[in-house]
Amino acid sequence: MELTMAAEELKKAVNRLRRAQGQIAGVIKMIEEGRDCEEVVTQLAAASRALDKAGFAIIATGLQHCMADVEGSAPGDREEMRARLEKLFLSLA
Repeated sequence: MELTMAAEELKKAVNRLRRAQGQIAGVIKMIEEGRDCEEVVTQLAAASRALDKAGFAIIATGLQHCMADVEGSAPGDREEMRARLEKLFLSLA
């Protein structure tokens, strides 16, 4: 299953990932500085949410493209694609 994303969709996903990357760098710095545990966990939770949102956006885009690809294909192919997409989706849950 190849992931093809429109430029705008790709830009949004990459921006979310960059935001998470910055948040993770901040968490590492906070740990190295011995900052308050609550502050560290709060920032870590924000990074986790940013990663989740990027992942869900990528999977949603994949769903749209994959379902369009399987329209008109054999029922077995559609079921296989549905199972693969379900597995991907659940991997983020």
